[in-house]
Parts: sequence; structure tokens; C-alpha cells
Amino acid sequence: MDMTTQINGKYRVLLVEDERMLAEILSDTLGDRKFDVTLAYDGAQALEYLRERSFDVIVTDVMMPVMDGFTLVKKLRKEGCSTPVLFLTARSATEDVVKGFETGGNDYLKKPFAIDELIVRINALAARGASPAEASLAGAALIEGAKEHKYTLGRLEFSPWNCTLTCMADGSATKLAARESAVLELLCRNMGQTVEASFLLKELWGDDNYFNLRSLNVYITRLRGHLKQAQEVEIKSIRGVGYILSSSFFTKN
Repeated sequence: MDMTTQINGKYRVLLVEDERMLAEILSDTLGDRKFDVTLAYDGAQALEYLRERSFDVIVTDVMMPVMDGFTLVKKLRKEGCSTPVLFLTARSATEDVVKGFETGGNDYLKKPFAIDELIVRINALAARGASPAEASLAGAALIEGAKEHKYTLGRLEFSPWNCTLTCMADGSATKLAARESAVLELLCRNMGQTVEASFLLKELWGDDNYFNLRSLNVYITRLRGHLKQAQEVEIKSIRGVGYILSSSFFTKN
């Protein structure tokens, strides 16, 4: 259930959406873009499918009858399923975004959204479980050239390609969401310099609107939590401007 399972070169996507017209439109569009899509109309139906077969990515609405998206993902994680999850929701409150991550989600997309952005995010999540060759073919890297570099941040090694932070002291690894990894990569590329929030938003979200800014703030908070393993590394906020990543020991290789 947790391994990439491309069928004829297609990533298998479980789309969970109770608005049937929207679900069918998304399914048809993703199918035209070479995804193998299975539709479920509530969390309970999705859970049945996931217990029967493997998928590369789960794309799920949050507010649904029978079983909501948060409950679905919480149950999956308890059962040991690590398939990447992208939440679709019309809700934009920060606490809802945080709850999505806390239940085991990997990314978040607010309705309405551009189909091209949905496709980029699905590819990025699916490629996390693929080989480098497969991921390259999928075009999943959010930042050009990310697979070529690793960054040493104090006692941590950051691999944008694998979306991982590895503690060099004990070898323990933390898996980052694709968007978390993309944010950290841009901060690493500009180590010690102020990176404007508007730049991050336009590069990674395509729009620096208020709702995307709230999402960025959530990712920054999560990254700070991950970086606590290395006391010499810090993401500083420059009020009203952006962020600075600083480290007493930094290398790029």
C-alpha cells in the first residue's frame, strides 16, 4: 500500500471528493494528464479501497459525509499506511491547516485551485516514493536542480531531492512534506540573506495572496520544529518582510 505502483507509467491516485460533479471533472482531467484515478465519494469508501489496493497519492477533501478527510487519514496512519496525502479544502483557518498536518497529511491545497498546481503537487508527492529516475521522468522536483545538492545545516543534512533531514549524529531521518522541502531549499540557497515572503509565495504557490501566506507561515512553523534538532540552525522572521535562515556551520555539496 505504501510503494509506488505506476501502471503503464501512470501514478495511481485515489481521489476522495463528495461533490460528484467536481470529482468527475477532476478525475477526467487527471486521467487526460496520464494519471490512473480511482474515485471515492466519502472517507469510508476510500478506506475500503485503501485496504484492498495500493496507491501512490491520496487526494482528499476535508469536509465529507460518513467520514471526513481528517478522520480518514488519522485511521490510515494508525494502520501503518504512509501513502502521501494532499488535502483539498475550502477552509483556510490556520488551525485547520495545522490539524491536517497533525493527522498525517503531507500537503494542503485551498479551493478553488488551478489544475496545473494540483498536478505539480501530486507529482511531487508521488515521486517521494519513486526512484530518482522515475521522479525525473515525472518532473516532480518543485525547484529546478534540487536533486543535485545536499546541504549541511549544523548536525543536520538536508536532501531536497529526497525531502529528508538527517541527523548525522545518530542517522535518524525526518521526512518533509514536498512543500516544506521546497521552502527550506529556497532558504538554503539564500543562506544568511533575507528571503521575502512574497518571493517564496510567488515561486512556490504562484500567488502571494493572504491565504497562501497563512499556509507559508504554517510550513515555517513546522520547519522550525524539525530544525530544533540542531540548535545552531535558526529561521528568523523579519517582520513584514520575510525570513532568514542562519547556521553556524553550513555547506552545500
